Amino acid sequence: MRLPEIDRGDGLGSRLLIGFISTVSGMRLPDAARVAFYHKHFFGRPMGAWTQAAMRGLSDWSVGERELMAAMVAKWNSCAFCVGAHAAVAAKVMERTQVDAAIADFRASSISDELKATLAFLEIMTLNPMELTAEDAKSVLRAGVSVEALTDAIAVGSLFNIITRYADALGFALPTDDEFYRAASMLLKRGYAS
Repeated sequence: MRLPEIDRGDGLGSRLLIGFISTVSGMRLPDAARVAFYHKHFFGRPMGAWTQAAMRGLSDWSVGERELMAAMVAKWNSCAFCVGAHAAVAAKVMERTQVDAAIADFRASSISDELKATLAFLEIMTLNPMELTAEDAKSVLRAGVSVEALTDAIAVGSLFNIITRYADALGFALPTDDEFYRAASMLLKRGYAS
């Protein structure tokens, strides 16, 4: 169900800011950014803070690796918006061909063995959470991933298992590849906090 308040903002200040950002950027402000203005105190700021911490906080994982994790969780949840958005950000800091290959088949891609093991864990967590075991976590640790890095990856996976669902539930409009690319530049510069 698409809420009109997300398109136009839920108050005059939000409406003006959405209009200003859209005018300055020369493109429609993506729905993921618009939803941050919807009930800011209830949803936008807390979700923005969590997303900022998971995606840009201190971590053994690079920004590109965490963005790729987000894109993979989106792929497993069939969320075209989030796949496009986070693959575009990952491709700003990693090779585009590497990102595309990982999204197509991460096990056969040229990403690190540590990232492959972590994505395998996140895949089970996303698609078959009731089957996730301590042995799955131990397998990631044996691949050379630290407990802290696995914890960070779980935070990204948990977050995007929520985000992909609200993106689809709210019917986020799908930007063009060029709009995803331009929005990715903004996300790298500004981050996720609202």
